[in-house]
Amino acid sequence: MRTYIGHQQAVSAEDFVELALGTPVELWLGAEGETGEERAARLDAARDILADPEYRSLPDDVARIAAEVIEAHAPELFNVVPLTRPARRRRSSRKGAAA
Repeated sequence: MRTYIGHQQAVSAEDFVELALGTPVELWLGAEGETGEERAARLDAARDILADPEYRSLPDDVARIAAEVIEAHAPELFNVVPLTRPARRRRSSRKGAAA
């Protein structure tokens, strides 16, 4: 089964996020090993996008998407299992016990 958003096919979770936001995720999160100059250019581009009236709702959209993901996956995210303490070993109270 194929999934399309508009005229674009979404193949992976990253595709869905990029198509939902209208920008690549790396623009906001960065890429591993980026230089200081690349980071500065990426942040400048991000500022320009946020200044565009078309993207003014982007922060709200991101918060909504994050909340939906948390809600959908809450059981897995919050599946906390209490750890049990190991039983304490009693010391021998016998006098003259070998050490």
